[in-house]
Amino acid sequence: MAAVGRIRSRLHTQLLQIYKISEGLQINLVLKARLHNQRKLMVRLCGYLNYNEQVHKCINNAFSLAFRCCRCVSAGSVREPQMSVHQQVDPYKLVGAELANLCVEIKQEVVTSKHELGEIAEYYFDGKGKCFRPMLIMLASKALNFHKTEEERLLDSQRRVAMIAEMIHTASLIHDDVIDESCIRRGKSSVNNIWKERKAILAGNYLLSVASMALARIGNKDVVQVLSQTIEDLVRGEFMQLGSKEDENERFKHYLTKTFKKTASLMANSCKAIAVLGELDEDLIGVAYEYGRNIGLSFQLVDDILDFTSCDTLMGKPTAADLRLGLATAPVLFASQEFPELHSMIMRRFMQDGDVERARELVAKSDGVSHARMMAEQHCKEAVRLLQTLKLSDSRRALEHIAYLVLNRQK
Repeated sequence: MAAVGRIRSRLHTQLLQIYKISEGLQINLVLKARLHNQRKLMVRLCGYLNYNEQVHKCINNAFSLAFRCCRCVSAGSVREPQMSVHQQVDPYKLVGAELANLCVEIKQEVVTSKHELGEIAEYYFDGKGKCFRPMLIMLASKALNFHKTEEERLLDSQRRVAMIAEMIHTASLIHDDVIDESCIRRGKSSVNNIWKERKAILAGNYLLSVASMALARIGNKDVVQVLSQTIEDLVRGEFMQLGSKEDENERFKHYLTKTFKKTASLMANSCKAIAVLGELDEDLIGVAYEYGRNIGLSFQLVDDILDFTSCDTLMGKPTAADLRLGLATAPVLFASQEFPELHSMIMRRFMQDGDVERARELVAKSDGVSHARMMAEQHCKEAVRLLQTLKLSDSRRALEHIAYLVLNRQK
């Protein structure tokens, strides 16, 4: 058995190297050839061992995981970002003045003659949130504008995109909490827990309508189309979350598509919108979109990891919530490659007594969390690589540092 352990260790190292150079959502032919050659070599070595059956099983499981990783990772071969340098950059400080007024402006937008509706709509805009999305959008605006004009400025229309994105995001949180029957959000009682479900749904709808009106006032039809897509994606993503795939090979694709629609689409399309408003060329609009997409996917992957590794108090919401909602996130999907008994739990959405506890135990025993983190790291590396297209500026450095913040956040 010691020989099996040594082979597994070597194989694991080699697979990680292959994982890091994988490209695209579909495994390419060159990579497939390398995997098959690696497998032939390991199988040949097995012929000299006494533990053939166990070793073959180990190899098959490992390569199944490798192929899954290669299909799911959208990052290419990128340089390791020098995170230690960027730790000196505080992204929030660079847009501190603009963020300070954000909640005030949103409250002015959602003012209504119906006192209770306004009170509910304003509830989360208390200035205590992280405002991650508007911060990212404002910094991206300044970095892109500097690339074009060598002036780190924020256009009024771009600032309004940041405000609209935060309203859309908050509306989605209100609706999510109703669907999930959550009682806590951002460390305090959720809207649906205080005002009940019907009023929470109406308040979420109202926020979306206010965001839509603010979007129309920007007066750019391309931007209206781009940001309207995020609302459609949010709804489609929520519907996808209500179902699961019977085919094990389709689950990760389903998970990634759902994750993009529910989380990354808003960041990606908001970054695209501010690039359009900055009148940048198609290539830079694409860079902005892809940066937001990679940061968004990484953000959600880390969130899924924290659901297993953090505590309720630190997160400001219950942990292991995804399992209780019947959701199989990246750590679970990776873990299911090592512990096949998770497949049946995934299909029944962890509804049987003891499923949640057993699934948590198996994820903890597996490499599921480490593989999910590696996936998040690859998306952040790709985001940093994309930024090299832009001229160096404080805003660009701050955007690079955001990748570090996303990977190392604790809540």
